[in-house]
Amino acid sequence: MAYFAEIPLVLIDVQRGGPSTGMPTRTQQADLLLAAYASHGDTKHVMLFPQDPRELFEFAAQAFDLAERLQTPIFVMEDLDIGMNEWLCEPFTWDDARVYDRGKVMSAEELESGKLFGRYLDVDGDAIPWRTLPGTHPTKGAYFTRGSSHDKMAKYTEEGEAYQEVMQRLLRKFETAKAYVPAPVVRRAKEKTGFGAIYFGSTAPAMDEALAALEDQGLHLDTLRLRSFPFSEAVSEFINAHDQVFLVEQNRDAQMRMLLVNECGIDPARFISVLQYDGTPVTARFIIDAIAARMRLPAREAAE
Repeated sequence: MAYFAEIPLVLIDVQRGGPSTGMPTRTQQADLLLAAYASHGDTKHVMLFPQDPRELFEFAAQAFDLAERLQTPIFVMEDLDIGMNEWLCEPFTWDDARVYDRGKVMSAEELESGKLFGRYLDVDGDAIPWRTLPGTHPTKGAYFTRGSSHDKMAKYTEEGEAYQEVMQRLLRKFETAKAYVPAPVVRRAKEKTGFGAIYFGSTAPAMDEALAALEDQGLHLDTLRLRSFPFSEAVSEFINAHDQVFLVEQNRDAQMRMLLVNECGIDPARFISVLQYDGTPVTARFIIDAIAARMRLPAREAAE
């Protein structure tokens, strides 16, 4: 309902082992598809992937700005490893002068001046409509919203054309979100390489250690740390610039791989999944063993 009625909302998902009650005190990254497409019907949600408690602190604050700017639910995908274990990280910092981003809120003065208001009307071309806050004006700017289908003026309708217009705008708004969410972090190897690696969340420390060890063995690969969904163009460009991309994730079904294939139109053959999902934090040794073995294969065997 929050997605379709465009209500700002923040949800923090501390991902643990599942399905069902699963492993209550064990970590995974297995709620990705659940959160990305949560709902019946066509739905796409924004997700953030912090790497440690400090970034989680920053992303949690940013999530509230994003929720109001984009008028949509924001999922902060925290791994249980971050949520329950002790970490060494940079101290939290906060700027007391920080100004909250309430997004596109129409004022009483704008309403009084005769500015056109339609709750789901795209007037700026970014697919984000203007909204009003309760009590802004005594007679103008009120609207009724609910989870049922509606037109751009917030009027209930089951007319197919009006419904499709709203649904297409929501899809365009998801594209707009790419400019607001945290950008991926790309790190280039010291030597030119056809191999890349993608990772996210609490995998970061183990990945840093693994990369240093692989480099000592003469094995070089570029890396990209995902920090958000929807994926920016930089993600597709990174993948397409490499012959093979290792995708490290902590779940059984390679859920991030599914998202990348589905959303970016990537050939699945480009990916080599590195999956760890026994509930314990992923280790550098696990990553090193999985990647080194594959990188040392002859080119023909690797392709097979």
